[in-house]
Amino acid sequence: MKAVFLDGMGTLLRLDDPAPRLAERLGVDLAAAERAFRAEVAYYLEHHLEGRDTGSLEDLRRRSAAVMAAAAGVDPSGAVDALMESLRFEAFPDAAPALAELRSGGLRLVVVSNWDCSLPDALSEAGLLRLVDDVVVSAAVGAAKPDPRIFEAALAAAGCEAADVVHVGDSPANDIACPEAIGIRAILIDREVTIGAHPHSAAHPRESIRSLSELPALLS
Repeated sequence: MKAVFLDGMGTLLRLDDPAPRLAERLGVDLAAAERAFRAEVAYYLEHHLEGRDTGSLEDLRRRSAAVMAAAAGVDPSGAVDALMESLRFEAFPDAAPALAELRSGGLRLVVVSNWDCSLPDALSEAGLLRLVDDVVVSAAVGAAKPDPRIFEAALAAAGCEAADVVHVGDSPANDIACPEAIGIRAILIDREVTIGAHPHSAAHPRESIRSLSELPALLS
């Protein structure tokens, strides 16, 4: 094994609930803020591939914030600032120690995620960017999981063949079935401790972990 690919959200990063901060910044109640944020997320997920560079990301954020403001029933001016000031991505406590241990073993680490071009910034703010070798995002590739092209781009970035890599992620469809379709070994991380509730890897049905702290030993 030469490299480990890791998903972003739900695997390395989590989003601290933005609704309370958003409610304060928009001047609405918590229920309205939660409703507005759900609308923004739905729009963002549908359009996130458009955030491929700084200019297109700014436009995507403006449009997403406008959707959020409309859902909250507020004026859209200042909505972008309110949205961005409310978003706080944090590293899971097990992420940095696991990455450091894997890297000390000589493995190349690549984050492979459905995200816009700002993921390196989020990883940096969470203290994880220095612990990985590359970041491959769907917006830069132009294809999102479960499209295998994002994993093909990650293989090219890592300089590895599929047989030399393991991918770890929290989505059975995106992080298990998708990489396995092109020959990448896949491990499901289930942080909700519901192992057995998801369809796991067909090739490695027992390869599920509850914490990244289990990963170095599993791969040794």
